[in-house]
Amino acid sequence: MLIQLNFKSGKPVYLQVVDQIKSAAASGVLKPGEALPSIRPLAEELRVNRNTIAKAYAELESQGVIESRHGKGCFLADNHSPLKKEIRRKMLIEEIDQAVVQAHNLQFSREEFLALVNERCDTLEEKRNQHRGGQS
Repeated sequence: MLIQLNFKSGKPVYLQVVDQIKSAAASGVLKPGEALPSIRPLAEELRVNRNTIAKAYAELESQGVIESRHGKGCFLADNHSPLKKEIRRKMLIEEIDQAVVQAHNLQFSREEFLALVNERCDTLEEKRNQHRGGQS
């Protein structure tokens, strides 16, 4: 699972972590019962305070997305069914709407915006491929 933070977005870091873990669960990247990264190593990897990750995990636990097992860590809840496609679509639309408004405010044309979206998708795909290659 690859978590990317945007410190300039104005959205609290812990909520970015929450949203990305929920998205990973919704897309099937995370499977029910699968372990999440431990708090300390994830905080170090993302270069944030451990309390930030702990707060994200606490939020996810309160929503029933994850469960903590004493001495073993946090896991995607076994009873967590993937979010319905409609809900996943709504989550994505909200993010896209924010990006479209920002692009408009920064005076990017539709063509420039779409070219940038394609470029960022390509970059993400490259990072995923590198990440997978590094784990083999």
